[in-house]
Amino acid sequence: MAIFVSNSEEETLAFAVRYAKTLRAGDTVLLDGDMGAGKTVFAKGVAKGLGVADEVTSPTYAYVNVYGGLCHFDCYRVPSEEYAEALGFSEYFDGKNICLVEWSENIAGLLPEGCKRVKITGRGTRREIEA
Repeated sequence: MAIFVSNSEEETLAFAVRYAKTLRAGDTVLLDGDMGAGKTVFAKGVAKGLGVADEVTSPTYAYVNVYGGLCHFDCYRVPSEEYAEALGFSEYFDGKNICLVEWSENIAGLLPEGCKRVKITGRGTRREIEA
């Protein structure tokens, strides 16, 4: 894994656009970081890099937002794997979508093998992105 140092939201977005070019259908990327670390900003950049024209927003209350073949999960409020399974989460991990998952530890048992991981640390304008 390499570490990229971002000094602004724009730099985070640009890095994520480049990262998106490495993704293929079936990839699941776990986005790790504290609340406010920049996970959703990273997801916006990935979406842009994949050609998504829609505005990408945090799926905190919807749990998952789908933009064509890109699925963006926020599992912060998901109480259990059973709950996520009842909502049909595992259907998105079908090998056809690219999935970005925030707070993945809440659905660990539903995740496919071979997930990629992006860890974002830092606050303010400086962040380290390990990808």
